[in-house]
Amino acid sequence: MTTPVESTAKPAVQQGKVKDAQKKGKPIVAADAYPLELQPPPEFFSHRIQMFEQLKAQYEESVKSKPREEITITLPDGNEKKGTSWETSPMDIAKEISKGLSEKVVIAKVDGELWDLERPLESSWKRVFWHSSAHVLGEAAERHYGCHLCLGPPTDEGFFYEMGIQERPVVEADYPALEKLSEMAVKDKQKFERLVVSKEDLLEMFGYNKYKRYLIETKVPDGTSTTVYRCGPMIDLCVGPHIPHTGKIKAFMVTKNSASYFLGDAKNDSLQRIYGISFPDKKLMSAHKEWLAEAAKRDHRKIGREQELFFFNDVSPGSCFWLPHGTRIYNSLLELLRVRASPKLSRII
Repeated sequence: MTTPVESTAKPAVQQGKVKDAQKKGKPIVAADAYPLELQPPPEFFSHRIQMFEQLKAQYEESVKSKPREEITITLPDGNEKKGTSWETSPMDIAKEISKGLSEKVVIAKVDGELWDLERPLESSWKRVFWHSSAHVLGEAAERHYGCHLCLGPPTDEGFFYEMGIQERPVVEADYPALEKLSEMAVKDKQKFERLVVSKEDLLEMFGYNKYKRYLIETKVPDGTSTTVYRCGPMIDLCVGPHIPHTGKIKAFMVTKNSASYFLGDAKNDSLQRIYGISFPDKKLMSAHKEWLAEAAKRDHRKIGREQELFFFNDVSPGSCFWLPHGTRIYNSLLELLRVRASPKLSRII
């Protein structure tokens, strides 16, 4: 009887990188031989931060000229609070109600819409939280690899960030370093700062990154502006909204990595994609890990091997290779369909 054999082949993307390095005569270096953080940091850090601070100062000057008017804020229980336009934020109201509320609150809701604690929100709390966590992952990746970030959205199961890395592929051995840098960003309670920037200034700010330049040139109309967000040294194109600061993230984990193409087109550059998950409570992370462990027990790939039904191999990703037991079950099901199905379906089978 033929039994499945675990593949020892390296992921295709990593193999390709290794072969390229071998052809060029470059030594293959283990992942743990790389430093946690590049020293000195990538050159684009200082220029990007300098531009952000300059444009932020200009924006703050424009806000000072806005008229200050008294506004009334009606709370869900009917109570009313007084505020001032262009000054009072949802966080100010939360602090006025109680210190405990201000420490726990993540987002607000205004006129039926979710709001950032400082500006309008456009999506649910979970997606806002994971979107902010993606920025933390992007910061860790920039600090560790010196990479050029592409897109980093929230997903239904967490978040990911895509990036262009020339020197080496992302491997699982990199996860602890990425998590450590993310934890450092969380510990610093880096504030998410929003800034409206013109297309012209955006092209200068992200001049080092061809992926960002393409997005700016194709998505931002000439003569208009869009927003960027900053947390620590990481600044990225983003419409938000975000949580107040990175300290709201209490549990963070890198889950997997893969290859991708810029904008999902195989004709474009091959990128590295890193996935993660985060929670505002460590207990939620523990529960998530328990769920993953239970899901792993019910993984059809694992069950197929254990019951000698079928197996998969990296030689042909996604293809199922049937073993004798599995073949008998498969053929029996086909025969049942032939007997029970209509004559027309039987001819198709």
